[in-house]
Parts: sequence; structure tokens; C-alpha cells
Amino acid sequence: MKITIITICYNSAATLEKTILSVAEQSYKNIEYIVVDGNSNDGTLELLKKHQDTISQWVSEPDKGLYDAMNKGIAMATGDVIGILNSDDTFYSKTVIEQIAGFHATTTIDASVGNIMQHSARGKVVRIYSSKYWTPEKLKIGFMPPHPSIFFKAALFQHYGKYEMGFVIGADYELITRFFLKNKIVWKYSGITTTSMLVGGLSSSGTASYKLITKEIQKALLMNGISFSPLKIQFRFFWKIIGFIKKW
Repeated sequence: MKITIITICYNSAATLEKTILSVAEQSYKNIEYIVVDGNSNDGTLELLKKHQDTISQWVSEPDKGLYDAMNKGIAMATGDVIGILNSDDTFYSKTVIEQIAGFHATTTIDASVGNIMQHSARGKVVRIYSSKYWTPEKLKIGFMPPHPSIFFKAALFQHYGKYEMGFVIGADYELITRFFLKNKIVWKYSGITTTSMLVGGLSSSGTASYKLITKEIQKALLMNGISFSPLKIQFRFFWKIIGFIKKW
């Protein structure tokens, strides 16, 4: 089984090498590693050239943003299963892809969903973001599993499409809604902690970001014909606290 890992980046020289090395160190060797760069000018290209033994394919050119770059990587992919590794993240351990390959080989699924570990810039563990109690129904109240923990069969993108371009930070929510809730793909919780992820990013940057992702969650659900309560989505932080207490 070939596993494709896609990293998208732009001016990521400060963090990208750790990301690349975490792929190089994987115990599983049938990995296709694709890097899609948005025409960086900070030394990122030198890193890509330096690590050509690890990187299967890379491209550096202007793009239309995050999700356009992801779609480029998916179009380039030739693996059986596809996962995303952000340019400031690393795999949680050297055996992550070996575990993922084993999990997909022993069960008939379209996608596996796992966990990620979130840490601060100083390396302190802030949170283990787990999908153990997640179900697709929770998309209706604003909850999705951690995107980097999901590994998709490549055929899903051919059957149901790639990332929609009409979103700023919510196209991953829309794709997960389309795959898991609208088209009811076969999935399973893997229990695998896949990624060590730096806290921050577009979807966790304060009040303005919260308002934007709230709007885009509702847009994603409407696009896919899913009934939902706008009030529950608006106050999803409250439901999340209850969820942690109840362990639902």
C-alpha cells in the first residue's frame, strides 16, 4: 500500500525542515511525499532541493491559497491513501505511517480518523485533540475531527470532489461534511495519534476567526443540504465544554 503525504507551504523555511525530516524518519517506506509551495522567497526552495531524496514530487508556483494548493497536491498523488501534514507540524512518532498502513490494510474503510497532539511554540503539550467520541452527526453542531488525523482513500476525491475554493478557512469542514455526512463514507476511529501540531493557525486566531469559521460552518452545511441549528453552532464552545465533561 502506497501512502501519499501532502505538505503545502509558503515561506516556511523556519519550520519546514522538521516536517520533512519527520517524513524521512518514518519506519514505513512506501511513502509518496508531495510538497506544494506557493512560490516562496525565504529559503524554502533550498530546503526542498536539499531533501529531494525524501520528497517524491514538489512544485513551487503562485496559487490561489491554501485549498488550491491542497487540490494541486491531490491531483499529483498516486498513492492508495492520502494524508495532510502541515508545514509547521510533524508526525507524532516514527511509526505513524506504519500504523496507518496496517490499520487500512486490515479493515474495509474509506477513511480513518485519529488524534493529534497540540503543543505551544516552546514545546509544551497543550491538548490531545481526540476523535474517540466524534461522530458525523456532530458536524451539525460545529464539531469536526482534527483534519491532520484523517487519512482518506484516494478514490474518494475522484468520486466526491476535492476542496471547494469558495472558503477562507472552512473548506476542510465542507469536505468532511460532504464525505462523512452527505455521502456517508465508511470510516473508523483508528486510535492513532498521528500529528504533533503547533497551536495556532487560521482557524484558531481570536474572535474574528471564530466568527468567520462559524459563518463558513453554516455555509458548508447548507451547501450539502444538511439541517442544523444556527444557535448551536454559534455556541459550540459551550457544547464542547459539556462534551468534555460528559465524554460523549
